[in-house]
Amino acid sequence: MEPEVRTFKGRAFDTCRAPSADTMRRWRASPYRAVGVYFGGRGRACKAQPHLSHGWMRTVQGQGWRVLPLYVGSQATCVFARHKKSVPIGRHPWKQGTAEARDAVKKAAALGIRPGSPLFLDMEAYADGKKKCARSTLLFVRGWNREVSRRGYLAGFYSSAESGIRHMERSRRAGVRDLPSVVWFARWGVRNGLHSEPVLRKTAWTPARRIHQYAGNVRERHGGRTLLIDRNLMHAPVARID
Repeated sequence: MEPEVRTFKGRAFDTCRAPSADTMRRWRASPYRAVGVYFGGRGRACKAQPHLSHGWMRTVQGQGWRVLPLYVGSQATCVFARHKKSVPIGRHPWKQGTAEARDAVKKAAALGIRPGSPLFLDMEAYADGKKKCARSTLLFVRGWNREVSRRGYLAGFYSSAESGIRHMERSRRAGVRDLPSVVWFARWGVRNGLHSEPVLRKTAWTPARRIHQYAGNVRERHGGRTLLIDRNLMHAPVARID
């Protein structure tokens, strides 16, 4: 029997370091009701996460928040961001993807994130037109997806619409297996919308399998607390927390 999947439709924000439970309580004054948290991965920018714990997860869920777990693992060898070039996918991408998926599941479980939850692999923008790089990246992603799915979680994938998401859609149309179950696409500076993304067919990743990150690195203040966030619109699965 497959684990139950819970979905949420509405606005979400993500921020590099998980805010304190008190800040999350104050941010209930915001229009957001879901939060993206970076729970692991060797490519994670904010490695120090002083607030992130099983207790924090339970507390914010009790406050009414839904959680989107993000894992920043190894990155494409043709990644654009300079600060991500230090964690490249190696010579055995499928094996590496599988190993990092095991790590993701272990870290998620330690935070009380149960099977049936999405785990989003964060793959920063890369030159998906470079065949060798695209091939190794896809193998890594597929290996990660298969292992995450095998362990009862939903394989999610975050990337730029004009690189990783376009690459996944191209692969989907080609009939490739072990692709993500949920996509989180970044396209900033456009009107937020889940079904108007030009690189995705209308029928792809539906129903309730899409998140659109439509703005990034913006400062917002709610309940007397200011955070630097990315803004998202979603209709997708959220974490099930013990």
